[in-house]
Amino acid sequence: MSLVDDAARVRENAHAPYSRFKVGAAIRTSAGNVYLGCNVENVAYPEGTCAEAGAIAAMVAAGEGDIAEVAVIADCPNPVPPCGGCRQKIAEFASGSVPVTMATTAGATRTVTVADLLPGAFGADHMDKV
Repeated sequence: MSLVDDAARVRENAHAPYSRFKVGAAIRTSAGNVYLGCNVENVAYPEGTCAEAGAIAAMVAAGEGDIAEVAVIADCPNPVPPCGGCRQKIAEFASGSVPVTMATTAGATRTVTVADLLPGAFGADHMDKV
């Protein structure tokens, strides 16, 4: 089963009663483990959780922190990209060369790197004092 298949499977569990826009995400770590997340909306819109953030939280809760691959999927006309906040969250745990596969439920995919998604990312080195 591919990482996109994993993301598609968990997408079905999304709680999206307001937008009706279900998103699934899957992360593979450098240790080979897969963590899943789906979006969870809240009536106090937009106080929900993105699928990518949920997968990252599951990874961190399991004691891991090194993303090797990401997949995200939604039912939309073009492969769905992570939002800006999730791009930053992914960059916290992934190098710029990590592949991110964006997909649609109809089967279209596009793979880019984390650096492609977030050029000039804010990183820990920005916190260093001179």
